[in-house]
Amino acid sequence: MTIYDARRTAIFRPTLRLRLTLLNGILLVGAGLVLVVLAYILVDGALKPADQLQHGTTVVLQDGREVDAHTWQQELVDSAEWELLTRGSLALLLIGAVGVAGAYVVAGRSLRPLQRVTTTARRLSVESMDARISYDGADDEVAELAKTFDAMLDRIAAAFETQKRFVANASHELRTPLAVMRTEVDVTIDDPDADVAEFRRMATVVRDASMRANALVESLLLLARTEAQAGRRLGRKVDTDLATGVTMALSAMGREIQRIKLDVSTELAPASVVGDPALLERLAGNLIENAVRYNHLGGRIWARTGTDETLAWLVVANTGFEVEPADLPALFEPFRRGGRERTGARGTGLGLSIVRAICEAHGGGVSAVALDGGGLEVTVSLPAAAVTPVLSGTAAVVTGGTPTQPAPAPRR
Repeated sequence: MTIYDARRTAIFRPTLRLRLTLLNGILLVGAGLVLVVLAYILVDGALKPADQLQHGTTVVLQDGREVDAHTWQQELVDSAEWELLTRGSLALLLIGAVGVAGAYVVAGRSLRPLQRVTTTARRLSVESMDARISYDGADDEVAELAKTFDAMLDRIAAAFETQKRFVANASHELRTPLAVMRTEVDVTIDDPDADVAEFRRMATVVRDASMRANALVESLLLLARTEAQAGRRLGRKVDTDLATGVTMALSAMGREIQRIKLDVSTELAPASVVGDPALLERLAGNLIENAVRYNHLGGRIWARTGTDETLAWLVVANTGFEVEPADLPALFEPFRRGGRERTGARGTGLGLSIVRAICEAHGGGVSAVALDGGGLEVTVSLPAAAVTPVLSGTAAVVTGGTPTQPAPAPRR
């Protein structure tokens, strides 16, 4: 891991604290200079009482000397101005020094939370993402910055945790078929009595395991490619009908549907959207495949599509085992199967994750509702082809209802 050290090696650097202190000192000394100059002007203009006397007027001083009034006035003004300049300069230097020192202390106290931000950032690493500022000072801009930094760290920690869990789950999913293939090959080779039938059985198991591993890799690549397009322009933008994707998916799963005797009902109205046809076809395919895989013998599947002035939707529902409402958000995470994580059965566990990524790439939304008695209803909502397609968006996972609120699907 590359570590970037924000600290500089220079002994003297223009820190924010130093700049605030210098700025405060400059303003304070400047204001003092203005006051001294103003007082100098006032003294020079006010101490001229002899100007109102006649020329030749004299004044007698306390020591007995008799001097001209105008001469006495000039000496008085010069003395006052000198006293003002010397004492004013001394006071200005004293006040400036005290002001700069006070500003340095106050700036240091005010910027202390920023130092805590820097210290916290230096302590962070992939293994220690739990460090937080936890600022408890005044509710000001610094407090807002500290709270924003803590919130950012929470999001980064969650992203790291999700990534680590994803890598661990992907490794587990890939390790399982590879272990099966290696075990079958080792057992068959080590068996001296193995015949052609045994080798054929081993080849069948290896083929099935390799197909599973290949499907997982393809799903991972599709998920990565789809998530990379979220918030960006799609590679292809073609007018595509969601109803066509449902028809193709049902046809592809026809043999499995017949095998477990599922009752399929459809209400496929035109639902045109603009987007990547391959991704949209995969979206409908994943929903239909999930509805078949997580169903039971003699169950039901119903699918419908529709559109209005701004939105097109696809609803796929199925019977099956009961799903807890609290488990619905987890269904859209990778390697989660019906609330069960990494069971090693029924597909790769990436179906709904890919659906959400495709919806996000097309600026749409996806929602799921647990049906009474078991089963699930998933609704996808995308911008209709009649409006300008959204180039970026967030596929909000809703656990009770749908973003578009289309007409309810038929219940069992």
